[in-house]
Amino acid sequence: MAKYERRLKGNFNALLNWLHNDITNGSSSVSYEDGSDIDLANSRVAVRVYERYSMTGGNRVSMNVTIAGTGEELFVSAITSGGSQAVFFKMNTIGEETFLEICKDSVENFIRNH
Repeated sequence: MAKYERRLKGNFNALLNWLHNDITNGSSSVSYEDGSDIDLANSRVAVRVYERYSMTGGNRVSMNVTIAGTGEELFVSAITSGGSQAVFFKMNTIGEETFLEICKDSVENFIRNH
């Protein structure tokens, strides 16, 4: 498992669309699996699940991206899993870390460009 979290300021929908586009275009094997959106009083939450094939691990890796926001205050949490081939402990998590880098780079680019 690899994890990236970041607080930032910006437009919720702009960040959601920006991340979705970067993640789905970040690798030819990425697929959007499903998502959920909820509005709570003055806050919004979006959950997205993506999956991709990891050549390094020879398996599929998933990434859950959650965006929470109130006004311009945003929080992103991205967690990858599924990249290990071992039965009792994790080894070869390079696929998870590589997938997470797509999301991390996207968020950092969003911050620089908005």
